[in-house]
Order: sequence, then C-alpha cells, then structure tokens
Amino acid sequence: MSQPLKTVAVLIANPALSSILATTLAASPALRVRPFESELALRSYLRLAPAQLVVADLDGDAARADEVARHLRAEADVPSRLQIIALAGSLDAERRRAAQAAGIDEIILKPMSPRYLLERVLARLRRAASPPLRRRERHDWSAFGDNVVPLFPAPAGRL
Repeated sequence: MSQPLKTVAVLIANPALSSILATTLAASPALRVRPFESELALRSYLRLAPAQLVVADLDGDAARADEVARHLRAEADVPSRLQIIALAGSLDAERRRAAQAAGIDEIILKPMSPRYLLERVLARLRRAASPPLRRRERHDWSAFGDNVVPLFPAPAGRL
C-alpha cells in the first residue's frame, strides 16, 4: 500500500526561481507540487484542496511570506497544521520576530540549493506525519525498599 502524496504549494514572486524550486520538489515521488503566482490564488486553492506545506518568499513585494502566513493562519478554512517555510535573502532580529509572530515554521536563507529545500520539506513532512512521542511511565520502585532489588528468594532459614 503506497503512502498518499503530500501537497506542497510554492508561492515565489520570481518566476524563474519558482519554476526551479517547483521542478526540484516535483522530482520527489512523495510530493505533489502546486506553484502559485499570487496569494489570492493560493488562498483560493487551499479553501478547496488541502496542502501540507507552503513555501513562500519573505523578500517578495506583492506576497511576503509573513503576510501570507498571517492571512493563512487567520482563515477558518485552512487547517491549522499547515506548515510554512519562508525563503529570505537576509534576516535581522526584527524580521525574525515578525516571521515567528506570523506563524512561519522555518526560515531558509538564500542563496540555497534547491536540493536543500527538498530535504527540509521532506523532513518537515516526516516530522508532521510521525506520531507524537509517548512519555514513559515512571515506576515507583520504593516498594522494593532501598536500592536493593531482590532477584532471588531468600533461602529458608536465612534472612
């Protein structure tokens, strides 16, 4: 039985970069990639079809990743488990705080290899798909006394 394909939406203002990233991500047999040219198109698509991850540009003029993330997190039709990866040319403390406040899950600095983006996308999707770790139950060993745990019964007549 094969795993269902994970949908990744790509919203990058630069058509050449968008094409390169979408092609690289589409090379993975586990991913279905949907490139978008505008935030409106992305939001309309997400209302109709689920996506697991969005890749957006933090440097874009029309659709900055922090604004897109803020709008997507506010939408009732978009699942809250949607992950967002932002690409940024540079990152200062103010932009980092704005990205965190908007709900961006990860920021990757440009220039980066498209293969690196593919690795990060797959890692995020694997982490989201894995069940949460169970906490181990803590046993109360004080019933055995102090630090000695009897492995063999005491011989008869000896204590």
